[in-house]
Amino acid sequence: MLKMQRNLTRPFFAVMALPATAMGFALSVQIAALSWLLRTKFDLEIDEIGLVWAAGPIAGILGQVLIGILSDRVWFWGGRRRPFILIGGLLSALSLLALPNIGIISAALGFDGIIAVALTVALMLDLSINVSFNPTRSIIADLTPAGEQRTRGYTWMQTISGTFGVMAYAIGASLGNITLIYVGAGLVLAFSILPCFFLEEPRELATPDAISQQSRSDISTILSATRPLWAFFLYDLYALGRRLLGEEPTDLTAEIICLVATALIIGHMLFTDRKSRSPAEASRHEFRKIMAAHAFSWIGVQTMFVFFFAFAEFRFDGLDDAGLGQVVSLSFLVLTAVSAILPALVLGPLTRKRRRVFVHAGALAMMATGYLLGFLFGNTPIMVYFIMLILGIGWAAIVSLPFAIMSVRIDESRMGLFMGLFNLSVVLPQLFVSLGVALAVQQITDKGSVFLIGAVSLALSAVLWLSVRRAETAPTELAL
Repeated sequence: MLKMQRNLTRPFFAVMALPATAMGFALSVQIAALSWLLRTKFDLEIDEIGLVWAAGPIAGILGQVLIGILSDRVWFWGGRRRPFILIGGLLSALSLLALPNIGIISAALGFDGIIAVALTVALMLDLSINVSFNPTRSIIADLTPAGEQRTRGYTWMQTISGTFGVMAYAIGASLGNITLIYVGAGLVLAFSILPCFFLEEPRELATPDAISQQSRSDISTILSATRPLWAFFLYDLYALGRRLLGEEPTDLTAEIICLVATALIIGHMLFTDRKSRSPAEASRHEFRKIMAAHAFSWIGVQTMFVFFFAFAEFRFDGLDDAGLGQVVSLSFLVLTAVSAILPALVLGPLTRKRRRVFVHAGALAMMATGYLLGFLFGNTPIMVYFIMLILGIGWAAIVSLPFAIMSVRIDESRMGLFMGLFNLSVVLPQLFVSLGVALAVQQITDKGSVFLIGAVSLALSAVLWLSVRRAETAPTELAL
């Protein structure tokens, strides 16, 4: 073990954050370039772009939970998380290189199937990212003691990852998205490989706590923890099957049923499932509430990520493709810059005075307000950049505080599993956006509705977060 790891120095925290930074950079490239590429180079419609983006959540459902379970239990190539980081980094870099060459790949295969090739490349990229994302987060918990140092590790992760995310959008805005894709491929490969030479993983994980001592199987744990997401899961299966069969829905009946069913499940959980239970069951109950609240955050955020280009194309119809691409890149640059700065400088100090749940809910409420302002007044690029400043407050909270909030409620010996389960509160709503919200956006004339959907979703998320009770363990603060 190197001295920097033994003494928990700043260089150690910086190196430990690089694998997550690599995956975050790959995701930033995807957000900045994928919809733009599919719309401007291959003339895909909005619902077709939504179908391509559905590949990511599908990969997350399969990848994060499975890889989480496997990485808790295996050991090879000198590590538990290291092999998956290396494999995922290599595949992510190769998938990024394939993005601008979708047309060439389709022609080389000898058939006219842009959507099929784009879907395959996007699926490979997202599957590769998901192979690594869970281990890159779990390794931080493995290499740091519980408490302040672990929270410090996640704060460093977001600060460094967010800084490189700003760089990604700056490259896209100044040099173009094609350049961004090729730079991203090299950086992802380097940041996935180099840290593995400087970090030593422990052979044994922490002793299981009361949560795992209940002798619950992985299957029963998954079913119990994901109860608020059951309706999203069933809808995603139905809608994906409908699309694969070529059926074109004429209304939003299935989407409305999904939202009503989710509301009933969450309402039952909040108002009729409040009896005193064992500490283990109480922790699981709070984890379910966290899953529900986080899911609605991601409906709003993913709607913006996928359909922001449609919003910009509708509101700024005087711009050409290059101009629209620049607006998209600058907008997400502003968003990412705020999210890189706020966790350490603002959100951390606030959590020393207020409960983290209150700070998080307040940030989401500000994000909901920003979305509403975007719907009402986002008619010029300058105004949109200002609105992205506001949205960045909520995004900064979403990518940092939920990890700290849930960290005192999970079993450290099953960190990979619970990280994978927590990711379901991201990917199932993402798939709902790609399949359901895409249908709504396609049918609504005013694409400004993208921001209205975000406003409603983030407001609901803020309310749900307020239902999360204080953990028995005293919270540690966010601090570099």
